[in-house]
Amino acid sequence: MTYATITGPACRATVYLQGAHLTEWCPADQQPVLFLSEHQSITRGKAIRGGVPIIFPWFGARTANQYSSRVDGPSHGFARTAEWQVVETKLSGDDVELTLTLGPDDTSRELGFDAFLLTYKLILGANIGLHLSVRNQSTEPIKFEEALHSYFSVGDVRQIKILGLIDTDYFDKTDGFKRKRQTEHALTLTGETDRPYVGTNSTVEIVDATLQRRIIVSKENSQTTVIWNPWTDLTAKLADMNPDDWLSMVCVETANALENAVTLAPGEEHRMAVAISVENLAIAHH
Repeated sequence: MTYATITGPACRATVYLQGAHLTEWCPADQQPVLFLSEHQSITRGKAIRGGVPIIFPWFGARTANQYSSRVDGPSHGFARTAEWQVVETKLSGDDVELTLTLGPDDTSRELGFDAFLLTYKLILGANIGLHLSVRNQSTEPIKFEEALHSYFSVGDVRQIKILGLIDTDYFDKTDGFKRKRQTEHALTLTGETDRPYVGTNSTVEIVDATLQRRIIVSKENSQTTVIWNPWTDLTAKLADMNPDDWLSMVCVETANALENAVTLAPGEEHRMAVAISVENLAIAHH
């Protein structure tokens, strides 16, 4: 498994070529910001649990749509287990910029995707920027879902507050996929949570009193935000997680999924981006 280790004055980071997968980002003077399960062997062809997996071209299980009647393929698509190519690396001040691409291969062609180009640019420093672009190189429209499925490290998931989703509709996957609306200003988690929020481009903050910090997730060209934590019962069924891993992680995902799926005309390009930063709560109060 080929990976790049980035160390500099601003941060430490690790990126695997499989999935263009950012598994570690630790700004100077901070604890690691991304959660990565230690209870897994990182192996070729198997999705990595943690960090920032890239979900493309469908979210969750594949479903039939107006462009494809197919329902085969791995959960969350093929991009997160494919080998990406590094096309550029450069230094910009204290930031390291990495650009990787993914085009069609035998696996994607078997699944009906044979004319696309994904370009992923990571800007890694005291803050990070992740930019995913999709180009349709075919003569037909393509319809796809996408997500930067970020796992964040928290002190105690029962003590965090998630801000930025008030008055937003979501589908509750733990309650028969019912459409609901969040009315609370701050979301606190009290059990298994799996919610794609739709029609939102809002910035989301994870306020973590235990680690005394706030993680700020701001995005562009993304209309879906997914909040996920498996809690106790589901974690016990996940072979690549320790039984108590759920306590120290929460996913806040930047996505376009469900009714926010993207339809791209021939020759067009779609770009989705997220910026992630961290503030110490003690400093923020002064």
